[in-house]
Amino acid sequence: MGTREASHAGSWYEEDPIQLSSQLDEFLERVPNTLGESSVPIPGARVIIAPHAGYSYSGPCGAWAYKALDLRAAKRVFVLGPSHTYYLKGCALTTFDKYETPFGDLVVDNTVTEELRETGRFSNMPPRRDVEEHSLEMHLPYLWKRLEQTFGSDSSKFPPIIPILVGDGSVEQEKSFGELLAPYLRDPDNAFVVSSDFCHWGSRFSYRPQFSNGVIRNPDARGSVSTLEVQSDWFENTNSSEGPPIHEVIRVLDEMAMDAVKTGVHSDFYKTVQETQNTICGRHPIGVMMAALEMVAKGGPGNGKGKFEFVQYQRSNLVKRANDFSVSYASAYAII
Repeated sequence: MGTREASHAGSWYEEDPIQLSSQLDEFLERVPNTLGESSVPIPGARVIIAPHAGYSYSGPCGAWAYKALDLRAAKRVFVLGPSHTYYLKGCALTTFDKYETPFGDLVVDNTVTEELRETGRFSNMPPRRDVEEHSLEMHLPYLWKRLEQTFGSDSSKFPPIIPILVGDGSVEQEKSFGELLAPYLRDPDNAFVVSSDFCHWGSRFSYRPQFSNGVIRNPDARGSVSTLEVQSDWFENTNSSEGPPIHEVIRVLDEMAMDAVKTGVHSDFYKTVQETQNTICGRHPIGVMMAALEMVAKGGPGNGKGKFEFVQYQRSNLVKRANDFSVSYASAYAII
């Protein structure tokens, strides 16, 4: 159906390809060439979680995931992101043939997209909503950069993409979509990018949890005040008279979510998000991918493969006052 325009170029990230390339190079160069005991890209790291905010905010964090991403065997790349522009139940597929970036167009794998569409489980993204959505687009310049580093400057050699919006759903619904994607995940020809920011703190997000008297309390919770019991020694830099600063509460909430992701147990992550009400906008894409990873890992050697490892965590602002706001960003990879 034509080419989806890069609607956020020039606002959320640089529109000029030379400036954009230089910026992404700088972000990637800041990341060490070794993560843990492995050089980058990490062999077999075919799945990443990375943020989707404007590059001036989340670009440095996202570089950690993209530098870990192993695209050397990739023949297609799935990009899963949440819907910000319309309420979506289940998952939706693009109707576009290409996605524009300032560097050039990335081609959609229409064959695989049609395979998924024929299951009857996916709706179509309304074209206008597809263009307005940023959760998928924000990954494409980074993806282009890493594809160029992997396959060279001839973009005709780049693997095509399969953009998927993941909407609201129960733990069972996430699992069912994970089952649909598991065969593609097993295939070493496929790589996956999962788009998500973490905690959105502030009145604009109706989420302002603070710690007092042994509980984290969110005064903006709908219906009744939401509380969560935590241990005070989870916090760092605690002022004994005033309690921990708000940004420490945010860190604890995000670490609870990241720890749940690292277990590799999809239901644990879903339960943690339900209990904390953490405003992780990509919780459903993460849930679907965790369900797929868990299915692929069943019967495996149990060597830790198929579980996410977080390599970077940042916040847009260290919140100290109730009228402030921040968004958290995290980068992770999983070896398959």
